Amino acid sequence: MWNIPNILTMLRIVLIPVFVVVFYMGAPWAPYVAAAVFGAAALTDWLDGYLARLWEQTSPLGAFLDPVADKLMVAVALVLLVQYDPRTFLALPAMVIIGREITVSALREWMAEIGARAKVAVSMTGKIKTTAQMISIVLMILHDTVFGPWVYGLGVVLLYVAAVLTLWSMVLYLHAAWPSLSGQVDIEGRG
Repeated sequence: MWNIPNILTMLRIVLIPVFVVVFYMGAPWAPYVAAAVFGAAALTDWLDGYLARLWEQTSPLGAFLDPVADKLMVAVALVLLVQYDPRTFLALPAMVIIGREITVSALREWMAEIGARAKVAVSMTGKIKTTAQMISIVLMILHDTVFGPWVYGLGVVLLYVAAVLTLWSMVLYLHAAWPSLSGQVDIEGRG
């Protein structure tokens, strides 16, 4: 149960309060360290899944914790960024991303209950969305650094790209699940 992929996932959860504390420190170095902490967490998201598959160390604990850790880290980062810059243009994509994560998590849970979770497995669109989202958050954390405002602007653009991909991937998941949701296919999968 406590293999390296699961430890990396737990590390991502442990890094959340560290990220929050550093984000609010106000020191000149704080944005760099906060971006590094978030970036490290984002890398462990990729690394834990890769290692679990490579070493055949997938586990029920890892399957549960991995998406929880991802969603917690992203939601916390988006809330902090919107609190830092509380304008509508930033709140809208953050709302879309967090709302989609809640919706798709509920959908996956329900589909798992009826034995059809494979219909809403992570897609390539979801992976591209996650990559754009993680890069955008790192760039936006670097808002007041030597990199200048263009980094923040690029981060916002990527956040909008992630929000569009978020909506698209949610539509794909809902489309795949629609026969079960609408009752066109009963719980056992018969039409």
